Amino acid sequence: MNYETRDTYGIYKTNVVHHDGNGPGPRLMGADTLIGNDVYNRADQDLGDIKEIMLDVASGKVAYAVLSFGSFLGFGEKLFAVPWQALQLDTVNKRFILDIDKSRLENAPGFDKDDWPDMADETWARSIHNYYGSQYRDLNINN
Repeated sequence: MNYETRDTYGIYKTNVVHHDGNGPGPRLMGADTLIGNDVYNRADQDLGDIKEIMLDVASGKVAYAVLSFGSFLGFGEKLFAVPWQALQLDTVNKRFILDIDKSRLENAPGFDKDDWPDMADETWARSIHNYYGSQYRDLNINN
């Protein structure tokens, strides 16, 4: 699934690859349209899809995308909080790219839907950013 197929309000009716100034385009996107988007790596391997977008309410910034990987009809589903900075929008294929080997994602720190981590915990956040190679930024600080 991709953001254009979830666009019930016409956000992406203009050309999003070569933004022509009409509509928000790929730089500003509706959060609801991103849920369900596919995530692939650079080797064109399917890594799952985005189940949730986690916002830091105090700063107004996107902190994480929660990625689902490794399930069959919802069984054995493992969730991963991926730092938003680790994802790149692929406007040609209308999906996200996460620059990680599939085997590394399989071994990433994850959680199940009934046992979410404390994503506001700074120690947890630093470890997740370190794992994905993104820079941790305290979302409450202007940086």
